[in-house]
Amino acid sequence: MVTQQRRDLLMNIPALKKLNTMLIDCLDNFKDQKEFWYVPEDADESMERWWIPRVKLPPGGVSDESRKWIQHQKDTCNQVLKASMAINAQVLSEMEIPETYIDSLPKNGKTSLGDSIYKSITDEFFDPDQFLSTMDLSSEQNVMDLKNKVEASIVIWKRKMNYKELKSSWSSSISSEKREVFEERAETILLLIKQKFPALAQSALDVSKIEHNKDIGQSILESFSRVLESLTNTVLKLIEDVLKADEVAQNPSLGMIKKNHSMDSTLASPLSILTLGQLVDRSTPIHSPRGTPRLSDSKGWGMDQELMEENGNSSPNLKIKHVKILTKAKMSYMERLEAYGVRSPTARH
Repeated sequence: MVTQQRRDLLMNIPALKKLNTMLIDCLDNFKDQKEFWYVPEDADESMERWWIPRVKLPPGGVSDESRKWIQHQKDTCNQVLKASMAINAQVLSEMEIPETYIDSLPKNGKTSLGDSIYKSITDEFFDPDQFLSTMDLSSEQNVMDLKNKVEASIVIWKRKMNYKELKSSWSSSISSEKREVFEERAETILLLIKQKFPALAQSALDVSKIEHNKDIGQSILESFSRVLESLTNTVLKLIEDVLKADEVAQNPSLGMIKKNHSMDSTLASPLSILTLGQLVDRSTPIHSPRGTPRLSDSKGWGMDQELMEENGNSSPNLKIKHVKILTKAKMSYMERLEAYGVRSPTARH
């Protein structure tokens, strides 16, 4: 009998290392650039992400060549983000659901969701985007509550399908086929929530899985991919700040519309200049549950959502060469992203 390494570790550890190298290379590429810089400013808590020094550009913005180069770095980070999110989501989905979480669930999905949400999901005609438009998602707490309810209902429906022949408190008169349809609709809603509000903290189910997980291999993959995802989000946000500042520098009238993103064109003293790489640690508080600021830590809950709607939901068709991700035959997280045409998030936390 020959001992073999686990396939999930054999495939995903090298993939994560490759993604980590891609992100480090992206940061290293910014060391020698001279067309934008950062300067510390007095704290103004009325501004979004006020704790981060503001980016400065020369009058008129960066050159066309630099602009294309910065966009390329952003695309590279988007590749890293999508892949790390896919691995993290896959690992979490494979983790065993703790009995403590299961014991806390109600007996049926209707009780978990509430009458109104349950009626919408089980209606003959269902549109996930229309469904979310009718929900009150004006605060982080409201979105988290909805996310937790939907995840709980998915677990309940899956358990009922697995134990459909057992006569227990989980039994129901709803057919397995209908329940499977409801589950798929709930998973679609959950996917859209994660993409529309990428800065949300982990759900109650994910936290419970991580806390009670006894599989060391899964713990390594989950933590590795989560940290990589968090750092990539931070780098992406900083790169997008530069691109937004360049847009304002080219068209100053935009500064009146996007006050939080308007940037001065004055030159800074060399002693006050910071590089993008030096800002990564500054913009990643270690007290956050997932390593980056939660939505409630910033003033931009509505702003992030507004900018995503403004930019559209289509994501570039990006492919990562030489990076293999182990997934199951069932539609993967990455495939769901492409199927629903959702863009890679600019920040998850």
